[in-house]
Amino acid sequence: MTIGILGVGHLAVSMVNGLMKAGNSESILLSPRGKAKELAAMHGLDVCRDNRELVERSDIVILAVRPADAVSALEGLPWRTGQLIISVCAGVALSQFPPIPARIVRAMPLTATQINASPTVFHPDIAEARALIARLGPAIALASEDEFEVATVNAAIYGWAQDLVRQSILWGQSQGVDGLTMRQLVARTFVAAGRMIAETDEPVEAILKDLVTPGGITELGLTVLEQQQQPAAWQAACEAVLERLRSTGGR
Repeated sequence: MTIGILGVGHLAVSMVNGLMKAGNSESILLSPRGKAKELAAMHGLDVCRDNRELVERSDIVILAVRPADAVSALEGLPWRTGQLIISVCAGVALSQFPPIPARIVRAMPLTATQINASPTVFHPDIAEARALIARLGPAIALASEDEFEVATVNAAIYGWAQDLVRQSILWGQSQGVDGLTMRQLVARTFVAAGRMIAETDEPVEAILKDLVTPGGITELGLTVLEQQQQPAAWQAACEAVLERLRSTGGR
């Protein structure tokens, strides 16, 4: 099987690095722009002359161009029955793509694909897509495109979580704690919080309730955050991202 990467930007680089880390046994072809040359040199991959050659030689094509270019990127190329396109272009609905014989799956991986740790939502659930995505982290199939669009907001939340980690590290440093120590502590605390929710069946509310001792430090911090309108601001940010996805294709 041959995997073609159409659009070699930062997300595509993360995905290719993850596939190689997972022990990739397929051929990987790159389109001839973006970070193709450096990625090819790093892993010994072929760079195609143009997108036509990429499509002709590939069984699966990962479409990773800018959302604004996603539709036009598929036009005029020799797609064939049996091919699979995995579009990672945020906000571009299946109905927007031109009618072609290849099957199209939407997916929203995170840059954590490079360490095989990205929880990646995708739709529709096609076996070949699931198998490839699962090599980059947990593969989460969604029942509808509406669900997929809402879940795509998680790609923004991923960045917000990293910024919360950054802010916490900087605060610890300002109080005199070693920066590397704070980086490891805070990052692993976020991982631990996520695992407690992901790996147990207990309701999230119950998990949090066990932490919020009356008069304790967790309750104090949550009270301050609520007073500062953090819950409302977080919800507003999610709504804003979803509106952008629905109205402008993620641009």
